[in-house]
Order: sequence, then structure tokens, then C-alpha cells
Amino acid sequence: MKRLINFQPSRTTGLALGLLPFVLLLLAYLMASDARLAENPNDKLLPSFASLGEAVHRMAVEPDKRTGEVLLWADTGASLRRLALGVGISALIGLAFGVALGAIPLVRAGLSPFVEGLSLIPPMAILPVLFVVFGLDEVSKVVLIVFGIAPFIVRDLQQRTRELPRELIVKAQTLGGSTWQIVLRVVLPQILPRLLDAVRLSLGAAWLFLIAAEAIAATEGLGYRIFLVRRYLAMDVILPYVAWITLLAYLTDVALRLLTRAAFPWYRHAVAKGVA
Repeated sequence: MKRLINFQPSRTTGLALGLLPFVLLLLAYLMASDARLAENPNDKLLPSFASLGEAVHRMAVEPDKRTGEVLLWADTGASLRRLALGVGISALIGLAFGVALGAIPLVRAGLSPFVEGLSLIPPMAILPVLFVVFGLDEVSKVVLIVFGIAPFIVRDLQQRTRELPRELIVKAQTLGGSTWQIVLRVVLPQILPRLLDAVRLSLGAAWLFLIAAEAIAATEGLGYRIFLVRRYLAMDVILPYVAWITLLAYLTDVALRLLTRAAFPWYRHAVAKGVA
């Protein structure tokens, strides 16, 4: 008897199943929008696709009369710049401290409780503190992202470093490798693809902290624009912005997966075999 747990869909079937929820969601939205607009043509909660298209054209093509900028692209550039800085700094911190905590027992004994404590602090709870200390400019927004995801990356890489086969470390020491050489030539090459995985898994949280910071104190950015127009119930702008953020997050995730596959082809096979 063929069990459901062993059934592998074909590529075409998998693609169709993957698209099905999105199609159903669009149909549900279309039906609900038509129903609300039939009762009230001025309803703003579920605008028609035509209204959404007009809003997208206005935000993505027409220059703003006040600033002369195309708002969608200006907001996207500002948000991606902050996100790239925050995630990049977090990745560097995570790599340095994660490897050190995982590979060197003395460092782990001294810093691991501190990092664990930091990771338990809700980042949004200290947002006012960051604004007081770093001001309302770019630094506080980047620091919030770093504070939110760097401890997670550190702890993940610490665990991944400790899971490396002990035989590798012993063999490297037998061959005369120093601590620095073992970290650089044995541990680091094994951890880099895991770093990309950790960054991928933290992107959702990074976007959350970015949008929250922009909503409170910013003059441009995707989060700023969403919370600016919400007072006018401009769902024709909010919904495309949310969809755009989702698309950017998805493309970033895909880019990191492709980078992992291209830079570390062995890692995919190791994961498939359950040895990574």
C-alpha cells in the first residue's frame, strides 16, 4: 500500500499546488471586494483591482509633486539600505562570536550566558531607549535590527560549531594546527553556509524590526509610507506596499539560497544526507 507520507509530487504538480493558495486568496479577495463595492462604491477597505493599479502607477511611476521623487522607489531604497546594513552587521557579529563561542570553551564560559540573556530581551521593548541614545536618524533603526537578530545568529552558529565532528578538530591538532589555524581552515569553511542559512531564517524578524522603526520615526521608507497613509484608510496604497515587501523578502531569500548553492555546492548534498 502506497502511503501518503511517501508520495512525491512531480515538478508540475508541485508548482500547481504551490500556486493554488495564492489563486484562492486572489479569488476570495476579488469576491469580497466586489460584494463590498456593490453595497458602497466608495468603500476603502477592499479596493478594486483597478484602484490598486492606479495607486501602483501613482506611487511607482509618477514623481511626487512635493519632493519630485518616485515614492515607491525612494521608500524601497531607504528601507533596503537600512536592512542591508542591519543584516550585514548582524551576520559579521554572528560569525565572529558564534564561532568563538562554539570553538573556544573559555570564551563560551564567559560570554554564552550574556548572549543568551540578550537574546531574551524583546527588541521592541528597548526601541525608545535606542531612540534616546542614538537619536531618530538611521543609526537607531540599524541598531534595532542588529539587536533583534544578531543574538539569534550568534546562538545558532555557536550550536552549529559545537555540532561539527570532533574528529575534524582532533585531526587538525594532530597535524600541528594552532587554535587560529583550526578556526580559519577547519571551522570557518564549515560554518559559512550555515551563516547564510541563519541569515535567511532571520530575515522575517529583520523586516519586522525595520518596519516598526520606520513607522515610529522616519521620513521615508516602506514602513513609514504604510503608517503615513493608514490615517486616510488608503488601502489601495497599503496593500501594494505589503505585497511589495513580501516580494522583496522572497527575492532576498531566493538570492541567499542561490548564493549558498553556488558558493558551497557540497552543503546541499550534506543536508540531504543528514550530515550537515
